[in-house]
Amino acid sequence: MPDQEPDLAAREADAPLPENQGEVDQVFADESQPLQDFSFNADVANAFDDMVSRSVPFYTEIQRIVGEMASDFAVPGSNVYDLGSATGTTLAQLDTLIHPDVGFVGIDNSDNMLDKARAKFTERGSERRVEWINGDLDGGSILIENASVVIMIFTLQFIRPLYREHLLQTIYNGMREDGVLLLAEKIISPHTLLNRLFINHYYNYKKRRGYSEVEIARKREALENVLVPYRYEENEELLKKVGFRHVEETFRWYNFCSMVAVK
Repeated sequence: MPDQEPDLAAREADAPLPENQGEVDQVFADESQPLQDFSFNADVANAFDDMVSRSVPFYTEIQRIVGEMASDFAVPGSNVYDLGSATGTTLAQLDTLIHPDVGFVGIDNSDNMLDKARAKFTERGSERRVEWINGDLDGGSILIENASVVIMIFTLQFIRPLYREHLLQTIYNGMREDGVLLLAEKIISPHTLLNRLFINHYYNYKKRRGYSEVEIARKREALENVLVPYRYEENEELLKKVGFRHVEETFRWYNFCSMVAVK
């Protein structure tokens, strides 16, 4: 039937990436467990691939866009950085798309995530030069060198607003001319009614992906003081302030978007 086709397309677009592995996400299912601020601990790392593929609308398509754009700009002899590299899914897909003379650097502040990423690359048998670094993006000092591509997929939103400009300036300073920063962010709308509607539609999306009301409510509370989204215009203004000469959206679904910033 014709009215079923969009649903089939949506399921295909939201399907987990082939590299996804780990447990089914039940991190917030147990009401008897005390609720704490969200952190990328061992429980989250073990379920992260399932969590992100079910929690982020069109996650596979966003990853595809990032892969295509990274392939366009990655230069042999340079580096690709993934900040907030998590379980290494993004760099794993880029391993098949980008020239072998491009080095990969994954930076994350969770040893649990980094262990998953290392295991993912070991399983692939990749011979690429890959470095995994435990680094604090939130007020810490990281080193970006000879980067033709820097990736931040749902990472900047977890950086305290006080430190975002400093982090972006560090990224910009360590990039080659004509390099790109590829971001994906959860955002808010300046229009109160639309913002509320977008959030409602997002929670309905999560229900369709199998999350219960309890899981949605508990995760929302856990993230309240940890994930601080900006308006798209605020992100664009910040990127241009540190020097990026062109910023543009590459994807948008209600309160989720991806963007590219060109040095």
